[in-house]
Amino acid sequence: EVTPTAERILQRLDWQIVRKLDGLLQGDYRSLFYGYGIDFADLREYQPEDDIRYIDWNVTARMDTPYIRQYTEDREITAWFLLDLSPSVDFGTPQTQKRNQLIDFVAATARLLTRHGNRVGGIFFSGGVDRVLPARGGRLHVLRLIHELLNQPKRARAPFTDLGALLNAGLATIKRRSLIFVISDFISTPGWERTLSLLNRRHEVLAIRLWDPREVDLPDVGPILLEDTETGEQLYVDTRDRGFRQRYRAAAQARDAALGATFKRAGVDALTLSTEEDLVRAIVRFAAQRENRRR
Repeated sequence: EVTPTAERILQRLDWQIVRKLDGLLQGDYRSLFYGYGIDFADLREYQPEDDIRYIDWNVTARMDTPYIRQYTEDREITAWFLLDLSPSVDFGTPQTQKRNQLIDFVAATARLLTRHGNRVGGIFFSGGVDRVLPARGGRLHVLRLIHELLNQPKRARAPFTDLGALLNAGLATIKRRSLIFVISDFISTPGWERTLSLLNRRHEVLAIRLWDPREVDLPDVGPILLEDTETGEQLYVDTRDRGFRQRYRAAAQARDAALGATFKRAGVDALTLSTEEDLVRAIVRFAAQRENRRR
């Protein structure tokens, strides 16, 4: 059963986001998903900046020079959302939590894809795999996806999330080459990086990294109690201390740089999506980045 709330959300996104994206992308929504395709078309010699995932190693060995497999795009894309719904995505203000931005991004992207005849599915994860929503098409299926997101139980605090378990679930569940959105704040125990690379060898993977400005810059509001949304651990700090705020910012920037390096090593394009950013602008910016890479 689909709730009226899911219907209202989809109607709002149709008006505020999906129609604008259709206009701005001029129907070329595949500019977001460049690189996807499974139908073999031709071979050509490798050129700098080509994606090494498409090297044909048998032909390369015979010709003694690298050759690339070229593909024609499928008429139908099967897209999957790997959804990190752990407690840390509830960070933010009541109006601008990372979870809210996640729901809007998933709903708008799913609607954009299904309007063009594609199928979408989802893997819901909050410490373990909570459910798998099989890939299907149509508006009703998008409503089901929104409904499930709205009704996803929030997990009680526990040790840090292991994002590797979500990525492994994607490897085990998704057999046919697909477009995969990994949507997370990437706050996790280490060790998931290799699995991301493995997933990207089999599929076209896009990382959507959720963040909130307060995770980077602490406002000067005096003494406050900070609480870890994952473990519940609390720390008393004085935000009037400029040195502390600078160390806090430096640590956040170092983490950003490390994540960027991880995505680059895995060959995965990443969209950083702030809780305070306009979703249309963010998606169009991402499409432009991918188009520039293509050139």
